[in-house]
Amino acid sequence: MQNILTEKPLKIAVLDMYDNVAGEGMRCIINLVNEFRVQKNIEVNTEVFNVRANTEIPNLEHDIYISSGGPGSPLPSDEAWEKPYFALIDSIFAHNKSEEVLNGESSPKFLFLICHSFQLVARHLEIGKVTKRKSTSFGVFPVNPIDKTIKEALFEGLPEPFYVVDSRDYQLVSPNLKIIKELEVQILRMEKERPHVNLERAIMAIRFSNEVFGTQFHPEADAQGMLKLLMSDEKKKAVIKTHGIEKYNDMIAKLDDPDKIMLTESIIIPKFLEKAYSTISQKELFGEMA
Repeated sequence: MQNILTEKPLKIAVLDMYDNVAGEGMRCIINLVNEFRVQKNIEVNTEVFNVRANTEIPNLEHDIYISSGGPGSPLPSDEAWEKPYFALIDSIFAHNKSEEVLNGESSPKFLFLICHSFQLVARHLEIGKVTKRKSTSFGVFPVNPIDKTIKEALFEGLPEPFYVVDSRDYQLVSPNLKIIKELEVQILRMEKERPHVNLERAIMAIRFSNEVFGTQFHPEADAQGMLKLLMSDEKKKAVIKTHGIEKYNDMIAKLDDPDKIMLTESIIIPKFLEKAYSTISQKELFGEMA
């Protein structure tokens, strides 16, 4: 059946976690939302919430939530935004398990968590340990599947392994298998394997539920923004110091490769938006027919 939204516009809340620090992530997220709106030719109301700087927290009136990456520590703090932010996350999970949703009387809420947000929610749910890395991870890297038999719809069309933009000082490691089983969470991707490095591999992608998905990498990142960052003196020196000039040049080359970052950007979040839109439009249509 064709996906048809009723006259009600699709409502998307973008949770800005950058704490007023300039970055490319928000531009990339808004671009992907706008491209989706144009592609589907639908009315979309997009509202941005400055969570960390202004303690702006949306309510449950939105259909889709995208919570961005951001700088700083994802470890516990007494900052004013944390409790209401986690209350929103809990309310999204609770809504999706409610009788109204299970009976088809209400649409589920969809949530995508990027890097900093991914670490926050994984910590909140006790899925694993969030720790500070020995050094910053920044650049273009492959991510590997946990189990090749698990088919993830948001990764369809991506090669094995596929390449991502990674930019973080913290990491989610040491999966809590008991909690993962209880919550029926699926860990999907890990950092590339480095046999010569005696460190835990970070968890890079998780399906938290049918409606909630998260990545520790940046699927919204585009070649334009990444090139801008890599060409800055600070990032260029940091990458060369950590990985060497050859690796730095290889990262620059990968940005022009249509099978790497450009492909990842064009698939994961667009497929997430498509799945959310398809589910919500079907619910709306059947609701009207009931």
